[in-house]
Amino acid sequence: MKISNLIVLLTGAVVLYSCKGQGNPEGMDYASSDTALVAADSIEPTQPKLVKTADMSFKVKNVQQTCEQVSALTSQYQGMVTHHQLLSEILNNREIKLGNDSLLKVSSFTTQADMTLKLPTDKLEDFMNKVSHMGMYVTMRRMDIEDKSLDYLSSQLKLNSRNELVKQQKTGRITIKDPAEVLYFKDQLVDEQIYKRRVDDAVKYSVVCLNFYQSNTILKETIANDDPSDYDIPFFSRMGLALTNGVQLFAGAVVAITNLWVFILAGLGIWMAVRMYKKKSPVVLSGK
Repeated sequence: MKISNLIVLLTGAVVLYSCKGQGNPEGMDYASSDTALVAADSIEPTQPKLVKTADMSFKVKNVQQTCEQVSALTSQYQGMVTHHQLLSEILNNREIKLGNDSLLKVSSFTTQADMTLKLPTDKLEDFMNKVSHMGMYVTMRRMDIEDKSLDYLSSQLKLNSRNELVKQQKTGRITIKDPAEVLYFKDQLVDEQIYKRRVDDAVKYSVVCLNFYQSNTILKETIANDDPSDYDIPFFSRMGLALTNGVQLFAGAVVAITNLWVFILAGLGIWMAVRMYKKKSPVVLSGK
């Protein structure tokens, strides 16, 4: 009996030693996965990972003043403005001529603003209520809550499994020889850590998108006339210039005629010679 018991003990020791001596990656992965699954309850977050986002669209009296008020309220709630865009779009305009050098420009335009804010989640509802009181009326208000608890737990389990694999690699119980697999493993480890931090940040700070606008605005302004063809001198000034130009044209004609005095004298001489010749020559009358 003693010999048979000794043989059984030796056989069990050999089997146990052979199982420990395998040290293959697959065996270690199964062990680490089982350990992570068993410890899932212990690492489950005590508070749910709820991500809150909100949107609001409303009409205000003055867009520029509302932008300043929203920015001040965001700073008061320890938040920050991550996006701000103010846009004015001209709908129609008309130009009325006031004189040769000036115009009255009448423009109709609309103004709106878009703001994206990031502020503590526990102050979200109070912030939204105060912002809604800044407008004349609210056209749209929405708040969404997304539960990221399971995604966060999944990321934590994957991270723990990879950390366990790192420990086993350092102790020599597992070896990864392919450099590409090592890089991929490290990238996955970093991605899980970044995802957890991103979820934590989204849970702690909510993102709010605001859109507000005002009634169409009419703007009147006097501007310079940029059309050169509209610029001209007064009527009486033009009449004086016309008289001056007429005198100059007459003087020019006289000068031109004076330049032809030789031809004029020659013409007069020829005309007088012809006349005298006709007087001296008798007129012959033909008769039957």
